[in-house]
Amino acid sequence: MFPYHDENETQRTAVITLIVIAINVAMWLLIQGAGSPISLARSVCNLGLIPGELTGTLAPGTGFAMGERLVCLTDPGPQLSNVITSMFLHGSWMHLLGNMWFLWLFGNNIEDAMTRPRFVAFYLVCGLAAALLQVVTEPNSGVPMVGASGAISGVMGAYLVLYPRVRVFTMVPLGFFLTSLALPAWVMLLYWALLQFLGGFTRIGGEGGGVAFWAHVGGFLAGLILVKLFARPDYLAAHRSHHWQPRRVGWR
Repeated sequence: MFPYHDENETQRTAVITLIVIAINVAMWLLIQGAGSPISLARSVCNLGLIPGELTGTLAPGTGFAMGERLVCLTDPGPQLSNVITSMFLHGSWMHLLGNMWFLWLFGNNIEDAMTRPRFVAFYLVCGLAAALLQVVTEPNSGVPMVGASGAISGVMGAYLVLYPRVRVFTMVPLGFFLTSLALPAWVMLLYWALLQFLGGFTRIGGEGGGVAFWAHVGGFLAGLILVKLFARPDYLAAHRSHHWQPRRVGWR
């Protein structure tokens, strides 16, 4: 399923969401060389989160193959800053575009529910929670983790809490054809969360590349749990009184 539109109007321009998208795109173009092999490998190795490096279970100089004649070597120390930098890097054009699309589709409404500083904090906390769960499940891994998926998963978890009944238009494959269905947000988001949870079990102990499913689960759970702590109290009050119809709420 691929969501492409929701019936959830925003009351103000999603400035922070646009800035986060711009930062991710700028990192991809300027730091990662728009996917050129050397720049991509260097950025992922130097700025990505390596669980075994963070936990100290991998000896400095441990290698991970990143392509033909390209090897990433772990550095001494936990490299704590990489927990943040990894959230703004991607592994391919499709990885970047997919993440940014989901961030725009769901992030504008979550930003609407919070003050802008709170949304920044919420986004980063969800990203940290995502990284933490992935590290806990694979503490010895030498595979660098990159991507905004964990933080965006938190945004999706928040969307499920605040807007479960909003219709999300989704492309669904039926045989050889694609059809558009209007699904309640809770159906699409819980289906997505279930896929991440099941996919996580296939990666426990695995050292291959691929999707860090447990990061998605961690971010999603953080979003579910934390959204009402970060949302504006006046927004939550108005939200309840208008029967889950946020388009009637406005402020500057």
